[in-house]
Amino acid sequence: MKEKNLKMLWAWIWALVVAVILALIIRFYLFVPIMVDGVSMMPTLRDGDRVIINRFDKIERFDVIVFREGKTDYIKRVIGLPGDEIEYRSDVLYVNGKKYEEPYLDTYRKKMKEGYLTENYSTKEMLKDGKVPKDTYFVLGDNRRASRDSRIVGPISKNKVLGTAPLSYWPIDNAKIIK
Repeated sequence: MKEKNLKMLWAWIWALVVAVILALIIRFYLFVPIMVDGVSMMPTLRDGDRVIINRFDKIERFDVIVFREGKTDYIKRVIGLPGDEIEYRSDVLYVNGKKYEEPYLDTYRKKMKEGYLTENYSTKEMLKDGKVPKDTYFVLGDNRRASRDSRIVGPISKNKVLGTAPLSYWPIDNAKIIK
């Protein structure tokens, strides 16, 4: 009887060890939690929100990504992919000459009393060859008037990207799939 109990105990210990190892692998390598610091992504994300980073998602236009610059992590929205020409005219986004809607900015646009949320900008005037360089992304914060983004620091290298941020989970009242 003791031998059977000992085998059962070892089976439970082994299952617990495997569960902890799997949880650590998932936590540190697959889906990494991070806290939003600042107001540059409002109204989509608020200061103090917690998001999950997916390290293996393919990055597409309008995805929210997290990247590291020095020792600081930033969270921004991908507007331009490599080879894209980006232009804002009268608060309207044009990518390679095609007009795009940005519904995630509607909340702020409605509050605007004067001027534009996104000032006129063109990669033709700001970037070599006028296009987002190879292996980089053009990123902007959703709070366009209070964001240090590609308009200031230039395109973000792919090797600085930690992953996409598809989910906000805390605080509960702002938990959502990020669009």
